Amino acid sequence: MSSNPPEVTARPTAVRTTYLEITDPGAVVPARAPATAAVIERLASPAPEFVRFLYAAIGGDWHWRDRLPWSWTRWNEWLARPGIETWLLTVDGGPAGWFELDATRPPDVEIGYFGLLPAFIGRGLGGWLLEAALRRGLALGSRVWVHTCTLDGPAALAHYQARGLVPYQVDDAVVDLPPDPPGPWPGAFRPRMTPP
Repeated sequence: MSSNPPEVTARPTAVRTTYLEITDPGAVVPARAPATAAVIERLASPAPEFVRFLYAAIGGDWHWRDRLPWSWTRWNEWLARPGIETWLLTVDGGPAGWFELDATRPPDVEIGYFGLLPAFIGRGLGGWLLEAALRRGLALGSRVWVHTCTLDGPAALAHYQARGLVPYQVDDAVVDLPPDPPGPWPGAFRPRMTPP
């Protein structure tokens, strides 16, 4: 009897990617403050192990795959680059969400990654976290941009637009993907999060 996991066959999947931007700090739509004890702070020396955990735990339901094969060294080098900022949302002292800003191509600042751990979706934290990302990004540069696609959470596009981001480009492509997203780690078998 083999202990190898079964082969997963990729299938062609239509993906629409929407690029959004904001250039005016006055156009940022304020979000409600959370009703819970939440804190957003920059990680001055982010540990690769921790940021990879956030990446996999938050993106595992949405086919975030591009950084899964990165080595510890590659994560460490990326996080240490001047212009890369890692911000953590905590609720009652534990991790709840995260965003990464990439200000390595001024005056543009990219929100490279943004999201909440599944248990914190639908609790009024996402808009507040996104507002913080936009305000910090616009303090670093004159344009903040982000992209989202149909593989992300179903509310992502509307969420970005609700805070004032405006679409400027849409691309359609067909990519080969396994039928299911990877989850937070191989063999976790966590039920896939569906937002309320």
